[in-house]
Order: sequence, then C-alpha cells, then structure tokens
Amino acid sequence: MPRVLCFGDSNTHGAPPVEVRGLYDRYDAATRWPRRMAVALGLNWEVVEEGLPGRTAVVTDPAREGYHKDGRTGLQIALESHGPLDWLVIMLGTNDVKARIEAAPRRIISGLAALVDLTLGVEMAARHPGLRVLLVCPPPVECRGVLAAEFLGGPAKSTALAPLVAGLALERGCLFLDAGQVLAVSPVDGVHFTPEGHAVLAEAVARVLMQETFNPS
Repeated sequence: MPRVLCFGDSNTHGAPPVEVRGLYDRYDAATRWPRRMAVALGLNWEVVEEGLPGRTAVVTDPAREGYHKDGRTGLQIALESHGPLDWLVIMLGTNDVKARIEAAPRRIISGLAALVDLTLGVEMAARHPGLRVLLVCPPPVECRGVLAAEFLGGPAKSTALAPLVAGLALERGCLFLDAGQVLAVSPVDGVHFTPEGHAVLAEAVARVLMQETFNPS
C-alpha cells in the first residue's frame, strides 16, 4: 500500500476563499484535494493530510502566525510522526510572498531546498526507504478582496516561482507539477482554491503519483 504525505498550507488544509477575516472554515473531506486524490488513487493507497494555514517554506512569521508555522519545523514533525512513506507532496510558497515577509523568489526556493534536503537526508532515509518527493508550485496569487493588502507585491513574486521550483526539482531528483497550469486562485480572495480547483489539482497529482509509482520514468 503506497503511503503519501501531503504537506502544505491552507490550500492543502482545505480553507475556502476568505470573505470575512478571522472566521475559521474548511472544506469537507469530499472537497479537499488530498481526500479527493485519495479517492482517485484507490483503496490501495493511504493519504495523510498535513496542511496548516499560514505555513511558510522559508521564514517564520511570529508577529502574526507563530513559530510553529515554519515549514521546517512542521515537516520534521510530520516525517517523524508518519511512515514509512513512499511519497511526499510539498506545496508551499504562497504565504512566503506576503508583503510583511518580504521573501524574494530565490529565498523561497532556498527554503524549499531545505525541506527537500531534510526529507532526503540520511536520518529520514532510514525511516522512509525509497521515499520520493513531488514539488507542486502553487498557482500565482492575485491582489483581491480582503487579502489584497496582505499580498501586495505577491503576484509578481509568485509568478516567478514555477521555473525556479522546476529547477530545484531537477537538481534534487524530485518530480515537479506546476499547479498554475491546471487551476487558478479564486477571484474572491486571490489566494485560495474553489471546489473545482481542488478537484482538478487532485486529479493532476494523482496522475503523477500513479504514473511514477507503476511506470517510473
């Protein structure tokens, strides 16, 4: 039974587009892309959801989010909590383009590289022999709705990420998927996915995992 860990932020958690700040909401299991992906993969697969709203790839955001939102901390905990795993799907970078964080695209890539290196290092290889990584670049954000000011300058930075993430994947021997090629963010808040977006992402990731598990290139 192949085991997949989906590691990400609010879009992996299943947060819907935000219309009112401060209200917690989450899509149900029939809507969230990791659970929909589990259905697409079939009963012989086990899928673990590890999505945390506000999680970043490269920096902590203690003033607003807390140190626990640092992807490095969360990933180490997740990798030590679950296993053995066959696949790790990482989709991060959206929160890193917030105006207050001021992370340039290449700095975000350095954070993703640290996550990959942690995953493929000697210690985790003993826990998860043969573990493979799929890096998913999130679709570019847009400055819309109640989150517009928070993501000021974010569209340009997030648009620049896809080729950099692709280059990192090639360098580290990971797989790559550009989510911006299959879905766009909601026009309501310019950050989160619609139910339709979750559905198409689930199918896209499932295709990659099934192809590379049973007919590896």
